[in-house]
Amino acid sequence: MKLFDSHCHPQFPQYDVDREEIITQALKKGVNMICVGTDLETSEAAANLANEYDGIWATVGTHPNDISIQQIGNIASSTENSQDNNFSDFEKLLADQKVVAMGEVGLDYYRTPEIKKQEAQKVVFKKFVELALKFDKPIVIHARDAANGTTGKVHQDIFEILRNKLSMISNHSLRGVAHSFTGSIEDAQQYIDLGFYIGLNGIITFADQYHDMIRQLPLDRILLETDAPYLAPGPYRGKRNEPAHVDNIGRAVAAIKGLSFEEVEEATTANCERLFGITHRSLL
Repeated sequence: MKLFDSHCHPQFPQYDVDREEIITQALKKGVNMICVGTDLETSEAAANLANEYDGIWATVGTHPNDISIQQIGNIASSTENSQDNNFSDFEKLLADQKVVAMGEVGLDYYRTPEIKKQEAQKVVFKKFVELALKFDKPIVIHARDAANGTTGKVHQDIFEILRNKLSMISNHSLRGVAHSFTGSIEDAQQYIDLGFYIGLNGIITFADQYHDMIRQLPLDRILLETDAPYLAPGPYRGKRNEPAHVDNIGRAVAAIKGLSFEEVEEATTANCERLFGITHRSLL
């Protein structure tokens, strides 16, 4: 088996006791992985892991829910061009050859319902988009709608930011992945039209309301992910997730789309390598 877990967090404290065992187990199973940062500390740890293991690559960024309260206050009361947020540490990390993307970054209206804080998230996201374009890196996008039934608003706000940035830049190479996607096929198509892939994880193994959307997704735009240690797929639901479980996502996609697992395995691995500029698979 040769698969890519395109989004996981093996640097997180949930693996402090058995991190090497979990990583080695996944690599021996044939699973390479993209280790995703959510703040400066976990981004640095992701880059360190990527440089320690042949089968791991890293991304760096700040999850919208990990923006500090002080940062939110500073940003919300400043202009977009303010230098209150210092991104130089992320620029240094992006220069690392094993760091293949900017992320995860984006907007989260579920845990941040306050409009003022949402506006602050937008300012941070715009800065990260600028960094991704500057370093010619893909973007790993986190997008979660509010809990009040306002479906799709977070995606529309992200589309607006991306398109506004593109209108100011010529010869851009915007690309990325909509991580943990649970939106509509219409939203998915807008991401695809912007050069993005769609990330699917364990949610699809226990929430069949997304199956029709998945049937309509082109296979050459799907990435598999675990989001480990979170969102364990059906057989492991309620337990700590692991990168080695990504094959469960692939088998679910195959069943939903009426394809063989081997077709999904080959296509999604090629998709991940293409997006993140990985030209070979290095497996233990």
